[in-house]
Order: sequence, then C-alpha cells, then structure tokens
Amino acid sequence: MWYVKKWNELTPDEIWQILDLRISTFVVEQKRIYHEIDKTDLSALHVFAIENDKIVAYARVFLDGKHVSFGRVVTSEAVRGQGYGMKLLKKIMNAIKENFPGREIEIESQEQVQDFYKKVGFKTIGAPFIFESTPHIKMIHESL
Repeated sequence: MWYVKKWNELTPDEIWQILDLRISTFVVEQKRIYHEIDKTDLSALHVFAIENDKIVAYARVFLDGKHVSFGRVVTSEAVRGQGYGMKLLKKIMNAIKENFPGREIEIESQEQVQDFYKKVGFKTIGAPFIFESTPHIKMIHESL
C-alpha cells in the first residue's frame, strides 16, 4: 500500500522505519558519513510503500525556492529489482502534480542513477559535482 503523508501525520513506527531505511542505505551501505536527518523532513511530503508491515520504498518531496524537489529516494534491499523504484518515481511525480502543480522540478541525483530519472523526462543540466562525498548531477523536469 502506498502513502503520502506530512511529518505530523507519520506514526512513530513509520518515522523509525523511514530513518532506519535511509541511514542503512545512504550512510551504511554507501559508506557516506554525513548527518542524514535534517529539517527538510519536517516540511516535506513523505511518499512510501508498506508491504508486510515494512516500509520498502521511500522518498521525500519538498519546495526548494521557486521549484519543487525530491530526494532520499530509496528501496529496501529486499525488494530491489522488483519494480518498486519506478513505482515510487511515478508516485513522487503524482504527489508533485497534486500538491505543487505548475512548479518546475529540480533534483540533485546521484550520478550513477541519472538514467533512471531520464526515463520519466528528466534532463541533466550543468556539470557533475560532489555532494556528501558522492558524485551528483542537477536534473530538471518541466512542471506537471
């Protein structure tokens, strides 16, 4: 089942599972030492899927200046390769269309997954850059 919730709508268990999934992936698995939790969580929309009482896919959507952005896009190891990434991306785009219509979308993608975002119309702009010890590239998508 898929959900889109504001921070204050999340249950304590959902918050714990979201943070555990993000830290397990972006800090431990990717060996990146950085402060994974930030204040953006408080104002973001949290898009996620629950299967068998476990959060298996997650992303956050938020306003960033004049455009809308999203990040922390992650699927659990247990479901990788089963299409959850694309399902999540479609849910993200739908949440943007419903909650932030008419705003251009701008993201900072990890460079190795830029082709994933190109499948739904994102285009790269500028040169790659390092963010939190990982190569990233800025990408844009027209407003929905």
